[in-house]
Amino acid sequence: MAELDTLDIIVLAAILLGTVAYFTKGKLWGVAKDPYASSLAAANGAKAGKTRNILEKMEESGKNCIIFYGSQTGTAEDYASRLAKEGKSRYGLETMVADLEDYDYDNLDAIPEDKVVMFVLATYGEGEPTDNAVDFYEFINGDSPQFTLDNEPALGNLNYVAFGLGNNTYEHYNIMVRNVDKALQKLGAHRIGQAGEGDDGAGTMEEDFLAWKDPMWKALAEKMGLEEREAVYEPVFGIVERDTLTAESPEVYLGEPNKTHLDGSPKGPFNAHNPYIAPIAESYELFNVKDRNCLHMEVDISASNLSYQTGDHLAVWPTNPGEEVDRFLNVLGLTEKRKDVISVKALEPTAKVPFPTPTTFDAIVRYHMEICAPVSRQFLATLAPFAPDEASKAEMTKLGGDKDYFHDKINVHHLNIGRVLEIVGKGQKWSNVPFSAFIEGITKLQPRYYSISSSSLEQPKKISITCVVEEQKLPGREDPFRGVSTNYLLALKQKQNGDPNPSPYGLTYEITGPRNKYDGIHVPVHVRHSNFKLPSDPLKPVIMVGPGTGVAPFRGFVRERRKMVENGQTVGKTILFFGCRKSTEDFLYSKEWEEAKQVMGDSFEIVTAFSRESNKKVYVQHRLKERSKEINELLEKKAYFYVCGDAANMAREVHNVLGQIISEERGVPEAKAEEIVKNMRASNQYQEDVWS
Repeated sequence: MAELDTLDIIVLAAILLGTVAYFTKGKLWGVAKDPYASSLAAANGAKAGKTRNILEKMEESGKNCIIFYGSQTGTAEDYASRLAKEGKSRYGLETMVADLEDYDYDNLDAIPEDKVVMFVLATYGEGEPTDNAVDFYEFINGDSPQFTLDNEPALGNLNYVAFGLGNNTYEHYNIMVRNVDKALQKLGAHRIGQAGEGDDGAGTMEEDFLAWKDPMWKALAEKMGLEEREAVYEPVFGIVERDTLTAESPEVYLGEPNKTHLDGSPKGPFNAHNPYIAPIAESYELFNVKDRNCLHMEVDISASNLSYQTGDHLAVWPTNPGEEVDRFLNVLGLTEKRKDVISVKALEPTAKVPFPTPTTFDAIVRYHMEICAPVSRQFLATLAPFAPDEASKAEMTKLGGDKDYFHDKINVHHLNIGRVLEIVGKGQKWSNVPFSAFIEGITKLQPRYYSISSSSLEQPKKISITCVVEEQKLPGREDPFRGVSTNYLLALKQKQNGDPNPSPYGLTYEITGPRNKYDGIHVPVHVRHSNFKLPSDPLKPVIMVGPGTGVAPFRGFVRERRKMVENGQTVGKTILFFGCRKSTEDFLYSKEWEEAKQVMGDSFEIVTAFSRESNKKVYVQHRLKERSKEINELLEKKAYFYVCGDAANMAREVHNVLGQIISEERGVPEAKAEEIVKNMRASNQYQEDVWS
C-alpha cells in the first residue's frame, strides 16, 4: 500500500470532517448562539445579519400579516403579540410581531395587497411618540416621504389596521394613532375596520381593545377572504430542560439582562436595552408620618457614560417581591423546580425570546415577568382549557367571556395572575398550563420612569429621584395593592440605612441581584431624555405648579437657577406653587426652599397650599387663582408655565384656572383665553410632566 503524504492526510481529514458535519448538522461541536450576547450592538441599531427590509423579511419567513408596535411600557407590545396569536389561531394568518425601530419604512409601498400591516401605537407623555416609534412617526408624517416605487397614490397597495393606546387626561389624547392613520390615508393606504383607541385615563384600556378587535377581525376576514376556525393554543416558544446545567453554572442567566452583565463586565452605552448597575449614593425618608413613605434617592453615574439634563427621567429596573414570586411558582406546581435550568426556544423564525437563556424558572418570574400586574380577561380565557378541574374551567371561561363579571370579581381588586389562579382553582396546582403560555401572555417586566429631581449643572454625576411608596387600599381585598418599583426602592433605602434584612410591609426582594451583583446597594437604571426643560434664557420668568411628588423636577429647576446665581448669573422670577396635606407631615424639601430663598432673594418664591390644615381644603389651583394679576403679568412677559403631577384632577384644574386668569385679567372671552393657552402649549411656553 502506498504511503500517504501530508497533503493526502489533510484532504482526507477535511472530507471526513465535512461528512460528519453533514450528517450531524454540526451538533457535535456547534455552540448555540446567545442572541443577548450582541444586545449592545442591537441597542445601537447595528443588528448584524438582520434585514431592515420588511417585505424581504415577510417573504423569507412566509408571513402575510405583520403587527408593528410603538411601546413605552410594554402594553402596546403585549397587544401586538395577542393580535398575532389570535390572527394565527382563529384565522390561519401567518403573523409576525415587529418593533418599529427594527425596520425601514420606505418600501411600505411594495407590500402586496394580499398582505396586511397592523399598527399598535401608544402615545407617550404630551403627545410624543414612544422611543422606538420616533423615526417611523417622523418619516410617515414628513412633507413628502420617499418610497421605493413610483405608485400613485404612494401607498395605494397597502391594507392596514390601527389601534392606539392613550390617556384622556392628556391634551393630545391618542395623537399618535390619529396622526399616523391620517398620514396613511393621505398617502392612499386602505384602513380595514375602525382605528381603535384605548383609554388608560378612564381605566378602560383592556375593554376598549377587546371591543375593537372583534369587529376588526370580521372586517379583515371579509377583506382577505379568511375563514374563522376554532382557536386552539399553539405555543410560540418551546421549553427545553437543561439537565446538564445547574443554577451555579457560569453560562446560566440568573436575572442578568445580557451577556456582558453575565460575564461581570457590563459595558455602555447604557439605555433601555442595557441598564447601568448604579451605586445608590444616598437615600432618606422625606415624610414625617408613620403610615406613608416618600423617598429621596441619589444614584452615582460617575463610573458610566450616562449623562442627563435637568428635567429628564430616570428609569429604574425593578425586581418582583419574593412573596409574589413564591405564589406564582407554587400555584403552577413549580416550587420544587424553581432552580431548574431551562432554555426557551422560538418555534417560529420571527419570534424573539423576551429574555436571555439558559436560565431558571425563578429568574424568569423574578426579573422578567410583570406577575404583579392586573390580569387581562383575554388571558384568562386562554388558560381555561388547562384548568385543574371542570369547575375551575367553567369559572375561567365565564371570567374570560363576561366583562361585567370579570370587572366585579377581578378588576376592581387589582388581582394579578397568581392570585386569580389561587382563587379560581381553590388551591389546586395549575400544572397543566404550558409555561410558554405565561411567557407569551404576561408582559415583560418594565422599567419605571421617575422625574429627575436634581440639577445637572449642580451635580452632573449624581441623579436624584423623589417618589411616594405606592400603596392602594381596595374594597374587598385584604391587603393593599402595592407598587412593585417603589417598594423595591424602599427596601434598598432600608438596607442602606442599616437594616440587614429589609422587608417593607412584609415584602422581601432579592436586592443583592443575580449572583450578588447589586450588593453594596446598587440599582439598575438608565436615563430617558425629556422635553420638559427650563427656558434656554435664564432671565425668562418661570411659574411651576407641583403638588406632592410633582415637585420633583422643580427641585431640579430651582437648584439649577440657584447654582446660576451662585455662579454670578442673573435669573428671572422663579415661582413655585407647592401643595401637600400638612406642613408638619409631607412638606417636601422645606429647608431647601428656605436656603434657595437666601441665595436667590426676590427672584425665588414658594407659594404653599396645605389641604388639611384648615376647615376648607386648599389646593395649588386655589393659590394660583389668588395670584391672578401677577401670573398674568408674568405670562405677558413670556413666562414659562410648568405643571407636574396628577393628570386626571390637578393638572386639568390648573389648566382651567389658567384659562380663567387670562380671560378675567385681559378681558377676553373664555374661548379666546383657551386659544391663548393652546398656543402656549404649542410653543412650549406651557409644559406638563404628568401621570394618571
